[in-house]
Formats: sequence, structure tokens, C-alpha cells
Amino acid sequence: MAGGISHHAKDILFKSLSALYQNQALDVYGLHGLPRIKALLPTEFPSVRADERRADTVFLLEDDSILLLEYESNERFIDNHLKYLDYACRMLHTYYQQEKRIRPIRIVVLYTSDVTNAREQLDAGDVLLSSKAVLLGEFNGDAIFHAIEEKVRNGEPLTPEETMKLILVPLMHTRFDRQTMIEKTIELAKTIDDEPKQLHIIAGVLTATDKFIDRSYAEKVKEWIKMNKVFRLLVEELEQEKEEMLKKVMQEKEQAVQRAMQEKEQAVQRAMQEKEQAVQRAMQEKEQAVQRAMQEKEQAIKQTEKRKAMEIAKNLLDVLPIHEIAKRTGLTVAEVADLAKEMDK
Repeated sequence: MAGGISHHAKDILFKSLSALYQNQALDVYGLHGLPRIKALLPTEFPSVRADERRADTVFLLEDDSILLLEYESNERFIDNHLKYLDYACRMLHTYYQQEKRIRPIRIVVLYTSDVTNAREQLDAGDVLLSSKAVLLGEFNGDAIFHAIEEKVRNGEPLTPEETMKLILVPLMHTRFDRQTMIEKTIELAKTIDDEPKQLHIIAGVLTATDKFIDRSYAEKVKEWIKMNKVFRLLVEELEQEKEEMLKKVMQEKEQAVQRAMQEKEQAVQRAMQEKEQAVQRAMQEKEQAVQRAMQEKEQAIKQTEKRKAMEIAKNLLDVLPIHEIAKRTGLTVAEVADLAKEMDK
């Protein structure tokens, strides 16, 4: 921010804005028919380039689409839409990496009273970027401010729509310059009895006028915010959330280490089991090989003995009867008979 709000203070403002916008409709911007706001999202997305460009405001809507809300005070429509295209690419890439799906993105540009006409498309052939333009110069900022000021002076609570309109008053058409209206709006917010709403409005104004606010005045607002009781409570709450998040991260880290040790131990056990099973298989295969060799040797011996018996039987066919030859050689009578027939041939 131009006013030098610290990173920690931005966290607090972000938290305050989240409470302000959640479950709110966008009719106040003239955006009828859009889903209600579900949450306020971070405006910084990683990029391969080392720059600090960030979107103005990013909402998650109830239909899970993303609304990119930008504030502009110039008519550099091509440059601006190229910037939005860059934001959209970063958001698409970020959420695709996280969720493996493409989230629909809507782009709305709130043009300050400096802009009286706006273009809503960047046509680059197969690449077409569309946006919805809201011309705040068409809103009567003086009348809106006066009506809200009357309610605040009378101690009447502001509606969510009035709260959101007050935030945008410095960007509307008024008889005062923008810095004056920023100061008038913030000073009016300070008089609101509802301290959380004070911070909501101031956070909204600082966000909406981030590109336009005077640095020295923003520094004064920053100091006032630090003295605000609600801000201090939010600081304590945020610190507690960060502490809980740190504990959660440490627990997850410890669990990850334990899982890694368990997986390592299981891997060692599996390796030992596989080694033992391999040794057992090798022993079984060796034993089976020995048995096969013994069987083959035994069969070879039997075949050799049978061949010798057949030779002896052949020599005895002319000398002894068949049954006597079978008795002496161990052959069957049928085998000797078959041998005799072969000899006769």
C-alpha cells in the first residue's frame, strides 16, 4: 500500500475485510444476479517473475467461482486488461496446482469518477478477455455520504449495503477531491459507535483507495488503527491463530518423520523377509535339482543294466529256454520273447 501499512497490519485488515464482505451481495456495485460473497481470498499469487504486482481484491463466491475486483482511475484499457489477464493466469495456475480443476473467474472493474466511458473486452483473436465495468462517477457520492453521515450522527446502525457504499464514496462523483473524501470518510467512520464496524470501513477504504491515498495521511491512519481496541483484539486473535498454525505444522512435521521412520522400518523388514524367502527358494531349487539328478542317474543306471541284460539274453537265446533266460537276466518272459522274435527276423 502507498501508505506504508505493515505486513502484519495488512493481515489484520484482511481479516477485518473478510468479516465485512462474507455473505454479502454485490448489488451495491450494480452487479445484480451474481452469487453472494463466500470469502475474501489472498490477492498475491506466485509467479515465475520476481515482481510485486497483486490484484486489488479477490472474492470467492458461493458458486465457487472467483471474482477479481479491480479499482481504476485511468482509461488505459489495454494495459489494464493485460494486467488482469496476468492475474487470471496466476490464479488459474495456482488453483489448478492445488485442486486439479479450473475455477471460473469473473472480472469486475470499478472505475473512479475520473473515467466516464469504459471498454469491457480485450479481443486478441482466440484469446478474449471480458470484464464488467462499474462507473462510480454515475453515483452521487455527496448524497450518499450525507445520508450515511446523518445516520451516524443520530447513532443509527448502518446496513451492510450502506457500509459498502460508504467505503466507495471517495471514488464516486463528489464536489470534493478524492483525498479530501478519503479523509472525510475515514473521520466519519471513527465516530461510529460500533468499533468492529469502524475497522471494517477503514480497512475497506484503505483497500479501495490503495492506489490513490496520500502517504502521510495513510501513516496517520495506520497509527490510529494501532490504538484501536478492536485492532488489538484482532492482533491477539491473529497471533493465536498463527501459534496454532505453527503447532499444527510442527505436529504434521513430527507425524511425517514418524511415518518416514515407520516406512523405513517396514522397508527393512520387507527386505529381510524377501531375502529369507529368496534363500529358502534357492535351497528348495537346489534340493529339487539334486533330486532330479539322482533320479536321472538312477534311471541311467537302470537303462544301462537293462541294455546289459538284453545283450546277455541275446547270447542265451540259442542255448536256454525263454523262461530260463528271463529268470537269469531279470527280464520278463514277454521281453525275452519279443527279443527272440527280433532275432528271428
